[in-house]
Amino acid sequence: MKQSEIRIPLTEVSYDELTDMQRRLIDDARQATHRSYAPYSHFSVGAAILLDNGEIVTGANQENAAYPSGTCAERTAAYYAHARYPEARFTAIAISARGTDGHYLKSPISPCGACRQALLEYETLAQANVTVLLDGADGIYILPSVRSLLPLAFSEF
Repeated sequence: MKQSEIRIPLTEVSYDELTDMQRRLIDDARQATHRSYAPYSHFSVGAAILLDNGEIVTGANQENAAYPSGTCAERTAAYYAHARYPEARFTAIAISARGTDGHYLKSPISPCGACRQALLEYETLAQANVTVLLDGADGIYILPSVRSLLPLAFSEF
């Protein structure tokens, strides 16, 4: 038997250590949480995607009484970004969340499995790494790619 270990590269920074563009993405993701429709979970998530044409597209989670009909913030942003700018490629995504108390989470939030796979599709389309910024009030995680969130992913890239 052979055992292996998978390690995920991650950098933890404060908001002040971000570049201007990274701060803008985090700010846009935070603002997007206020456009969330979360009457059931009261958990508001926002995402902001930077495209290679310079545009930033945001999305927020949208819940529905028919539970599987809702959509996460990451997929809302991703699908809108590609529908609006089909020629553009993703270069970065920032994700932020507010809890049931209305405050931003202290620890960074990570996308669900479905969102990880959906985002990986756009990273594959770009044929380049898409930087991931996971926002938390006490620190922000920066990962070099969506693939970092989905080890052993099924993908051509």
